[in-house]
Amino acid sequence: MKKPSLLTIAGSDSGGGAGLQADIKTFAAHRFHGVSVITAVTSQNTLGVQSIFPIECGVVVDQLESVCSDFEPCFAKTGVLYSPETIEAVRYCLGKYDIPFVVDPVMSAEAGGRLLTKDALSALESLIRDASVVTPNKFEAEELTGISIKSLDDARAAALKLSETGVGGVIITGGHLDGRDVVLKEGVFEVVDGRLIDGGTHGAGCTYSAALTANMALGNDIFMAARAAKRFVCEAIASSREVGSGVRPVAQLDRLNEEAERFKVLENVSQSVRRLEECGTSAALLPEVGSNIAMAVPGASSLRDVAGVEGRIIRLHGRPQSVGCIAFGASSHVGRIVLAAMKFDQSLRAAMNVCYSPKILDACNRLGLHVASFSRKDEPRGERTMEWGTTHAFRHAPHAPEVIYDTGGIGKEAMVRLVGCDALHVVERAVAIARIVGGNFE
Repeated sequence: MKKPSLLTIAGSDSGGGAGLQADIKTFAAHRFHGVSVITAVTSQNTLGVQSIFPIECGVVVDQLESVCSDFEPCFAKTGVLYSPETIEAVRYCLGKYDIPFVVDPVMSAEAGGRLLTKDALSALESLIRDASVVTPNKFEAEELTGISIKSLDDARAAALKLSETGVGGVIITGGHLDGRDVVLKEGVFEVVDGRLIDGGTHGAGCTYSAALTANMALGNDIFMAARAAKRFVCEAIASSREVGSGVRPVAQLDRLNEEAERFKVLENVSQSVRRLEECGTSAALLPEVGSNIAMAVPGASSLRDVAGVEGRIIRLHGRPQSVGCIAFGASSHVGRIVLAAMKFDQSLRAAMNVCYSPKILDACNRLGLHVASFSRKDEPRGERTMEWGTTHAFRHAPHAPEVIYDTGGIGKEAMVRLVGCDALHVVERAVAIARIVGGNFE
């Protein structure tokens, strides 16, 4: 059985922020295969639309026939359609293949530039009549209804007027008002709460309507789909990055990538703990206060981005034993070592503390590791030892240290910290050190 796909019928944004590029990324974030029909090619960047080249109507139809004759789009969405001829062709093909669809009535680009000819408005209204949902912003709704929108009541009035066309549902998006969306379906209104958040908005409208399409394809009603789409686009706006000189494009896949990275970190720390527990004699490396293994996600900025063992790793019946679950924010001491090291080298995302002894330092040197140290006597008052000591070692070492030690102080146990690219890598170094110090234990 073929897996369902989602279809976008839209213009191409050469800057990658809006149009079908935004739609495909949004579909992928919702685990749908996206298929596309290009209606226009824009020369566009974050500063605006420099030119637009409409695709000949016959070529648009050929693309639609090609896609629909092989794939099985369970839902579609339209974006830039540009001309009345293209709109009529799209309307015919969607009806022919009985594909429900969302209309994003794109008339101009966020960064500036007209994307719908003046004589296409009537054809667009006919397409809206057949749609499951239409998602105009304030300006689009004003042009479609003739109602000036300055409040939620105005948005409700515009939604009611649009519903008179016969469209299944109406959503007046609130990005140009106070961030709240007005949803109307069969006479029932719902306001989806929101706020204007910091971040780039290039492609926000396309992303919202694509997320709505995906959620409706998953079987959600318009109200549930609207709430889910709202959350998605807000996260994408908040994750936007400055990639050009103008309006920042929204980042549809950042949340998904972030979740994947966090999962990979948890898995890596879990594997490293299992590896350590398998090597019984490595318990000799564990300090009296216990040990921990910590690893950060790329670009970590706080302990919430660093995973470790909640209750540390202790010596139990002569073997290493983790006490507690692996979680983000679980390790304060070793987590701070990682964050301090990453300020000098972003690839050094993991660390582990082991006990101090001349034999362990000798093993580190025999393995060719870069060793650095600090003295607690030099620690300024009010500083945290882990952060200050790591920073001091990095600043004064000729090479990025892989081993950082101190010989302790009054009431402070001497300690060695192993630093590396990931938790498993660090533990393998600990195992290698234990082999040299205590012989082959496996």
